[in-house]
Amino acid sequence: MRDDDTGAIESASLDLAALIRSRRSIDLFKPEPVGTERLLEAIELARWAPNHRLTEPWRFYVLGPHTADAVARCAAAFEAETKGERVGAARLARFKAIPGHFIVTSRRSADELLDREDYAACCCAVQTLMLYLWQHGIGVKWTTGAITREQRLYDLLGIDSSAERIVGYYWYGRPQVVPTKQRRDVREIVVELP
Repeated sequence: MRDDDTGAIESASLDLAALIRSRRSIDLFKPEPVGTERLLEAIELARWAPNHRLTEPWRFYVLGPHTADAVARCAAAFEAETKGERVGAARLARFKAIPGHFIVTSRRSADELLDREDYAACCCAVQTLMLYLWQHGIGVKWTTGAITREQRLYDLLGIDSSAERIVGYYWYGRPQVVPTKQRRDVREIVVELP
């Protein structure tokens, strides 16, 4: 490494730290769709996440308007069954207000350790994806609500639940509101051992 590279690396490190600290889960989006071009760029980067044995266990399901509508109706029906019609109607309206939808799955393994490693790799991939989108002004909400464990969602998307596990359902778009958050002091979460 050349001496003049050190300054560029330090600057990039500060930019990355600021990006990581500023990223938020977004609940409210502006109504205009953002398309899939940036999402596909983010997925291209996400596939470089660490994954033990290079299993590349992730699958990304980008939902077009027809499928997103079908999922919204499925989620609303599930909510209506479990929490009542009013909650189901609210869920449908909420889903329909979201400009973009995608789902990430992890390939299942009979090997328990590999299954855990692959799930963890998918979580790393999603963090990479979310940071890339955030850098471009696109927010993401990662949800693991009950609908993500419902067989009818797997069936609707054509996902074999014995071969893949849904890691999360993701909404994306331009943020309408960016929440402010605080984190605990690092000294509260670090245990230094001799």
